[in-house]
Amino acid sequence: MQRRSEFAGLRHAPYDAGLRFVAAVDTAVEPQRLEVPTATDGVVPFELVGRVHLPVGTLDVWWLDSYGGGLFVPVKDASAGTRTYGGGRYVFDTVKGSDLGGSVTDGLVIDLNFAYNPSCAYDPAWTCPLAPPGNRLDVPVEAGELVAA
Repeated sequence: MQRRSEFAGLRHAPYDAGLRFVAAVDTAVEPQRLEVPTATDGVVPFELVGRVHLPVGTLDVWWLDSYGGGLFVPVKDASAGTRTYGGGRYVFDTVKGSDLGGSVTDGLVIDLNFAYNPSCAYDPAWTCPLAPPGNRLDVPVEAGELVAA
């Protein structure tokens, strides 16, 4: 309880409307499976289902092929390890309720302003899927959750 009473809130960048995109999912991808070993949930499998092409770069779109299912888009940008969590952040994760809307015909709403740290950023007891190579951007994304000062 003491830690909770000392919590002053999360740091985040100001909202930037230019970092909100409605992107079609490009499904012309080679099948790929990603298996993430965890300490508590065994192996968590993902299947590559497509890519979204954004002005800041391209991100892979994964399907969580186990409990709950759903789409998953992590990102690790050039600010990782300095202004943002070193392992990257999540921008779209339907299992966690971060789906901001959209459909297969309209595209996915990818709003980088809502990028947030995975659970493992706060507690080493958690094992989190981090951004694989297809979810890394060469540019900094000055949006979303930041690391503590």
